[in-house]
Amino acid sequence: MKLAFIGGGTMAEAILGGVLAAKLAAPADIHVGEPRADRCQFLSKQYGVLAGQDNLGAARDSDLVILAIKPQDLPMVYKQLGGKLRPGQAALSIIAGAKMASLAQGLNHPAIIRVMPNTPAQIRCGMSLWTCAKEVSPQRQEEARSILGTVGKEIRVDEEKYLDMATALSASGPAYVFLFIEALIDSGVFVGLPRDMARTLALQTVFGSIRLVMDSGKHPAELKDMVVSPGGTTAEALQVLEHRGVPAAVVEAVNAAYLKSIKLGQG
Repeated sequence: MKLAFIGGGTMAEAILGGVLAAKLAAPADIHVGEPRADRCQFLSKQYGVLAGQDNLGAARDSDLVILAIKPQDLPMVYKQLGGKLRPGQAALSIIAGAKMASLAQGLNHPAIIRVMPNTPAQIRCGMSLWTCAKEVSPQRQEEARSILGTVGKEIRVDEEKYLDMATALSASGPAYVFLFIEALIDSGVFVGLPRDMARTLALQTVFGSIRLVMDSGKHPAELKDMVVSPGGTTAEALQVLEHRGVPAAVVEAVNAAYLKSIKLGQG
């Protein structure tokens, strides 16, 4: 397959790297449109792909045009690509908040795939939720599924509304987890652990806990109860977290991100 990336940032590089590692496309079949000359040089040297500042040139011969830009750059891309994509092409967007209807109108092209990935895609442990317009051919749909599978897990949904929900949970979610890990490390230092030791303990604890949930198939509440002894240290700590409203705060945070995603999509 032939791919075009409009934007050559971190997420574009993650997907590009996954595609090449899985041999879904050869470097010569990937063209990146990126305004920064230094970034173009890096991607060309690192991956052997074609890279330049001409977005239309990048998109012209591709099967999938992957839009990996910031929302504020969409108007410029609409001017460059609007009405110029071929009927057999599909545009795959990873732009937060950009609705399929808006993308179809701006590009004057109905075959739109909308994806909400997250940053662990950089190490091929990402989570992508995606949907597509009915005008996207089965071949392009399967290509999109294969591409997203190279950077982690993927789930296809039929209703676009779930993309805003995924934005709040899985796309923003790594930041919530990083905040918790940072606090966990700092708390270890607070009680007297050397920082490097606190970091190792915290990271392995979080990693092991996630693997236990995934591998055991048990509900997190059940696993939590297995750690808590009556009148013990864990029960004491959990009482503080509950009293401070940590679980409720997480729900409020995800809901706030969800409402913001909807607002961004409305322009």
